[in-house]
Amino acid sequence: MAGHGTDAHPHGADRLCEAGTRVYSRAVRRGRVPRADAAKVPCLLELALLHPDPDDMDWLVPTAPQEVMTRLLRGVHEEVSASRARVGTAVAAVEWYAGLGGREHGSQEGVAIRVLDGLTRIRAAMDEATEQCTTEVLTVQPGGIRREDELAEGLPRALEMRRRGVRMRDLYTHVARHGQGLHTYMELMGDAAEARTLDEVPERLILFDRAVAFIPANADRTIALELRHPAIIEYLVTVFERLWRLAIPLTSPLPETGIDGITHRERSIAALLAEGHQDAVVAERLGISVRTCRAHIARLSETLGAASRTQLGVRIAQAGLDGPPHAPELLRVTAPGAPESPTEL
Repeated sequence: MAGHGTDAHPHGADRLCEAGTRVYSRAVRRGRVPRADAAKVPCLLELALLHPDPDDMDWLVPTAPQEVMTRLLRGVHEEVSASRARVGTAVAAVEWYAGLGGREHGSQEGVAIRVLDGLTRIRAAMDEATEQCTTEVLTVQPGGIRREDELAEGLPRALEMRRRGVRMRDLYTHVARHGQGLHTYMELMGDAAEARTLDEVPERLILFDRAVAFIPANADRTIALELRHPAIIEYLVTVFERLWRLAIPLTSPLPETGIDGITHRERSIAALLAEGHQDAVVAERLGISVRTCRAHIARLSETLGAASRTQLGVRIAQAGLDGPPHAPELLRVTAPGAPESPTEL
């Protein structure tokens, strides 16, 4: 309900000017106000918050606050409905334009970029890609420990791909190592799947046969992009392979930090704190809860002898924990050839 008012009062009923607030409040308390009192606040008449008293035109009576609230909520509802309609129209337009681009370049795989709105459409598209996959699947799985029910749900499809000779490679955060479900899953997949871990990984990525990829398009992953453009696919594969070479195999231990009492995870937390990130951001990037993150920070402070966050920052820098570790183990365990050895889902 914005957009009403004169040049002196460019506002709506959802945010009255100071003078308008005073006059309207007085009118509600007293039941009416003299017309002269509203001379300097024409916005109240324009917004229909005041209107002439039919019994005496020299007075103005207020519109009931309940009616004003109903009007405001109705306006908000209409704006939200209109926004949803625009989103739907925009999604349809994106698909249409993407389709034109794919046909223009002679693509036989369909549109280069397709917007999948809703979990049902996302699952259907991924199921189709899974069924058509013949060679490999590359995935990036952010977050922490994988839920066993999620792994169990995807296991039949993964075993079917294994039967067809599809190999799988997965990238997880180091936190995923602590979930027994993942280790069980990898044992069942045998040599058809391989997993490696990093301190942190980018957003979710699932790439089939280096031909089609799926990435989230919003924070809650209810909208996804299906990508088939060769240049985009090549870029995503390159990113995956470089991360893969830096990652540590799930079957190998994490390297020591070189500092007694400080774990690999605490070293990662220290580096992110040194970059100025808040606890919630550090937790999200490492795939742990904020509570767990703060427990690690407390242990880190105790180990380094820091009595405050400011002092902790100084101690982190003094201990050389403000950057990534330069451990030769990282190079040794990730050296085995990358592109040919596919891995997991």
